[in-house]
Amino acid sequence: MIRVLLVDDHPVVRSGYQRLLEHDGGIAVVAEAGDAPGGYQAYVEHRPDVTITDLALPGSGGLELVRRIVARDRQARVLVFSMYDAPQLVRRLLEAGACGYVTKNANPDSLVAAVHAAHAGRRYLSEDLPARLLDDDVTGEARLIATLNGREFEIFRLLAEGRSAIDCATLLNVSTKTVANNQTRIKEKLGVKTLAELVHLAQRNQVPLAASAPEDRRFSNS
Repeated sequence: MIRVLLVDDHPVVRSGYQRLLEHDGGIAVVAEAGDAPGGYQAYVEHRPDVTITDLALPGSGGLELVRRIVARDRQARVLVFSMYDAPQLVRRLLEAGACGYVTKNANPDSLVAAVHAAHAGRRYLSEDLPARLLDDDVTGEARLIATLNGREFEIFRLLAEGRSAIDCATLLNVSTKTVANNQTRIKEKLGVKTLAELVHLAQRNQVPLAASAPEDRRFSNS
């Protein structure tokens, strides 16, 4: 029996996932949580075989939950089940240690298949995502982008969609100095010197616009 932890902030959604998974007959949901801190605590307490988490969670967010679980246990098998399907976002989760990504637009059976694949030590993407995202030979730029922390990535996306430093500060409720300091670190990490180069890099790597991407600004310090 594959023991699963479900992390999603909607109890009705978790109940639906549980019915879907346990209908398989070889999967049992042993714990649930409604936010990232609760998900991490549930992982520590129950040590599930596979953890399934949404990306947009209250608190520190799904990406940080993946990082924390994998940092504690390098053998952890964490699947992301999310409405977001931007390739760069999927790469970012895989780089953080997720072993698979299933979109909520995929066939429901994909989630069951993903659990079995993760338990068997295989990586998995739902059929509506490009298989090339699982390639270890991702572009160097994608690897550089993956080094950005949560706050840096949020500012990167805002800048890429044409926001000014003042706009970034207002939207993120931080000081313009914080934005400026992060912008300097972002350019250094990505190896670009100008804002135009930064924008072009974002476009080449299909980085999702901040206005349409999940609220991951909550899981990182400035």
